[in-house]
Amino acid sequence: MTTIPATSNTSGTQSTTSNNSTDSSTLNYDDFLQLMVAQLRNQDPLNPTDSTEYMSQIAQFSSVEQGINTNSKLDQLLVNSNISQASTMVGLTLTSADGSTSGIVTSVRIDSSGSTAILNNGKEIPITQGVTLGYQ
Repeated sequence: MTTIPATSNTSGTQSTTSNNSTDSSTLNYDDFLQLMVAQLRNQDPLNPTDSTEYMSQIAQFSSVEQGINTNSKLDQLLVNSNISQASTMVGLTLTSADGSTSGIVTSVRIDSSGSTAILNNGKEIPITQGVTLGYQ
């Protein structure tokens, strides 16, 4: 992504913008457009920036934004898939990958770290490669 240099404000006052997003460390399309307008307002009139550079920045930002949106939709699809799979595990016997823990799955917890099976004996086993499921 192209780095946008800081612009100076020639009037001596600073302007602040509010960001409605929940994560202030990320920029959305509106933030990008505000930065671009600030660049246009504060550019050197004797040496203006080439308009093709701005178009290139917009295209790059749009591409990154589309990638982020795609990842978000894929994450939601993965969560839906995990929920669907979790519902089929309840009532089955689960054995950990090392074979040390076994029990009947009473519920499945899905969070950002993955899926975890809660067994009837109170033990929790992360659902990872090597875990086996079967009937009693």
